[in-house]
Amino acid sequence: MFAHFILPHRAYFSVKSEFWGKNLDFRNRNDSLSDNSRKSHVYFQPIRAGVKWRKELPFDNVIQRDKKLKLVTRIRKILVQHHDNVMSLRGLGKFRRDLGVQEKTRLIELLKMFPAVFEIVEERAFSLKFKLTEEAERLYFEELKIRNEMEGLLVTKLRKLLMMSADKRILLEKIAHLRTDFGLPSEFRDTICHRYPQYFRVVATESGPALELTHWDPELAVSVAELAEEENRARELEEKNLIIDRPLKFNRVKLPKGLKLSKNDMRKMNEFRDIPYISPYSDFSGFKAGTPQKEKHACGVVHEILSLTLEKRTLVDHFTHFREEFRFSQQLRGMLIRHPNMFYVSLKGDKNSVFLREAYRDSQLIDKDRLLIVKEKFRGLVAVPQFKGRGAPESDTDWRETNHGDDMRGEEWSDVDDDDDEFDNDGEDDWIDEQINNLEMADQRLLSPPALPYGLPQERW
Repeated sequence: MFAHFILPHRAYFSVKSEFWGKNLDFRNRNDSLSDNSRKSHVYFQPIRAGVKWRKELPFDNVIQRDKKLKLVTRIRKILVQHHDNVMSLRGLGKFRRDLGVQEKTRLIELLKMFPAVFEIVEERAFSLKFKLTEEAERLYFEELKIRNEMEGLLVTKLRKLLMMSADKRILLEKIAHLRTDFGLPSEFRDTICHRYPQYFRVVATESGPALELTHWDPELAVSVAELAEEENRARELEEKNLIIDRPLKFNRVKLPKGLKLSKNDMRKMNEFRDIPYISPYSDFSGFKAGTPQKEKHACGVVHEILSLTLEKRTLVDHFTHFREEFRFSQQLRGMLIRHPNMFYVSLKGDKNSVFLREAYRDSQLIDKDRLLIVKEKFRGLVAVPQFKGRGAPESDTDWRETNHGDDMRGEEWSDVDDDDDEFDNDGEDDWIDEQINNLEMADQRLLSPPALPYGLPQERW
């Protein structure tokens, strides 16, 4: 029998959050699958806080430093599908499009860029294969072991996601968008989704197979924000018994360093904070689109989903796939930017990413689970240079300082006024593109491929 699994409460959410205000209390809540008690609400005028987007380098650096890691992880995923985790370079060439590598790029040189991850093996004359190094393979098996042990946590995440949705049912193809962020296995549709009928089941719909909730658990219908508020209350009561009574302090909405708003915008944000907290697990069918209550609920849902992800971040596009399930606004990206005290939207990379601000200190997660610790170790292997010359980084920490030290020591905010910020033309080159371009230039300098002794051209890898 599957044991009841509760998501661990992370310490970083214990910090007092000014966003939710002083009305957050779940002790008297009575949630259920068909709770319609929240359909009557007092509506306010829509709040429009004109917050201008600002770039923050600590968060953007998180996106930047993962570029090499993503490429290497894709190659590893292809490699481990082969017998004994050994693959020919000829076979890897069939996956150029999946890897985003152009035809002119020599794969053997690409693999040699990561000597701590991949090892080139010459099986016989002109037959080259590659495999994981001993340390890289050890980390891979350690990751598999952790993933097998965290199935109970994954089931809880799926249950909470379904409990927040309007109809307690979500298409599997939409859940797949959050697969990597949640830590779900690639085959979750055929495994986890069918193993726990006491919690959810796969049903057929007109749009395709969907995962439907079969059991509502009130113990799971408590958000991370509510748990943190309970901790704050307990801490305040303890302090009150130890410290002489003092006058109450009225909390203001704290904004990130460098972001300044007008008094009118600050007033609107404070009004938004004072709207009674709306649990992401409550019935929101009675909320009218465009009202502050609907936005308060939507922010709570985004906050809760981000708290369920491994790295407390995901792509903004992933949330747009759930507009129907959570009744998100068409201006979802604008809503996230409008609340910089909770979220940061990064324009770095091909697609925009959204971060849960309180989960980060500078560019580092405050709390990391075992899977992320393994990922950090693997990133250290990826950062090992091909040639260790003078000044070459010896570890992942050294590599980050070498590549991002200037960014981290400089201003954290960029106050660029033009509209081209979205394309992020700040002069920072994509490391992978630069290396691939260098390889293509080297290929062009070769007028003809080398020939074998008997005159036939040698195949290039």
